[in-house]
Amino acid sequence: MQSLVERDYFTDYEILKNPYGFFNELRAHGPVYQPPGKDYYIVTGFEEALQVLRNHEVYSAVIALQGAGAPLPFTPHGSDITDQVEAHRKQFAGGDTVVNLDDEPHTRLRALINTLFIPSRLKESEAFIEDYCEEMVGKAVAAGEVEMIGAIATPFVTMVVADLLGVPMQDRQIFMDAISNAPPPGSLDGEDRMETGTHPFAIMGEYFYGYMADRRANPQKDILSELAHAKFADGSSPEVYDLVQLGMFMFGAGQDTSAKLLGNAMKFLVADPALQARVRADPKLIPAFLEEVLRIEGSTKQTARLARKDTELGGVKIPAGTKLLVALSAANRDPARWSDPNELILDRPKIKEHVGFGRGKHVCAGAPLARVEVRVIMEKFLAHTANIELDPAYHPNGVADLSYEPSFIIRGLTKMYLKLTPSPSFADQTAQAATVA
Repeated sequence: MQSLVERDYFTDYEILKNPYGFFNELRAHGPVYQPPGKDYYIVTGFEEALQVLRNHEVYSAVIALQGAGAPLPFTPHGSDITDQVEAHRKQFAGGDTVVNLDDEPHTRLRALINTLFIPSRLKESEAFIEDYCEEMVGKAVAAGEVEMIGAIATPFVTMVVADLLGVPMQDRQIFMDAISNAPPPGSLDGEDRMETGTHPFAIMGEYFYGYMADRRANPQKDILSELAHAKFADGSSPEVYDLVQLGMFMFGAGQDTSAKLLGNAMKFLVADPALQARVRADPKLIPAFLEEVLRIEGSTKQTARLARKDTELGGVKIPAGTKLLVALSAANRDPARWSDPNELILDRPKIKEHVGFGRGKHVCAGAPLARVEVRVIMEKFLAHTANIELDPAYHPNGVADLSYEPSFIIRGLTKMYLKLTPSPSFADQTAQAATVA
């Protein structure tokens, strides 16, 4: 019988849907381990993951999207392959997107992003988030039931990031449909369809070029306008192509993290009625709860890096040209760093040290937005309900019936049907509104 460590992370559907046992088995062989027959290492240790994510000189992000399982487009040679990586960058999947860039090109584009997700802008956006949450959650609670992922999580975060960027209202549904009809990043159920024109970025690209041209001629108070008129630190202007890539990436990436976090967080609340009651009674616990969800079941399971120089990690020699799968979900459950790592503990010390959003220069730029929007909608759900539970008609065995997308990158539920019991205050409010009407 094939042992767990011999199974393939990138092709085994069961491991993709539930990777924790697999990563724990690998951990028994050390924090940095090369599975039998594979040409990459898997990093499961927390400290070792930090070393990789922070050391941008040694480790390239060029394989972040395609993953450690994909072959390199060239044969590495020598103790420093930095120039070879750059010579072949266009041959890597998404090699010119900000998540895959290295060194100065990444620094310049990331600096533009960092000026956009500032606290004052998020504060301004919070009013829209509050109103939209009230509307969405109110309708769901009034109906007494909802499919959480498709009817709430995905459209909610899509509309929030669309509003923040300034995507016109009439185009938002087009983008939501394109993303909904596409497989998630890292999915085995779909192929890269960029060349066919059916990939969401291929569909959105023409629109975003139009937005850039319009905002340069008619600036508005939104992120697209700021991007259209952005300057680098040296006073030069970015290429329009780079701005379009940034806009689309923020729109696309701004959804996955938040939508998956919302679904994963709700799973813990319906699985543990006592936890749900505790958080409902004290909404101030919601931020800590979400951080712990990010640690124990974050939206991103892994990222990947390519060693550009000979190095050593966790006592293992890593030659230049070595691919590494950095298992974020394993690092966040590393018993060398976290006590009771598989338990959700609300008052866990130093919880924000988790790597659910990554670390280093490539840390998730949308993390502040994700924290705000998921906190607000969780507040609404708990305030307007007396109880939230899984619908037994769809999930007769409880959380055991929930399924996850078979993606090597994303940890997200496919469907979650809920029964919502209105709180007394919400029921009274609804009755009063009906009387007035």
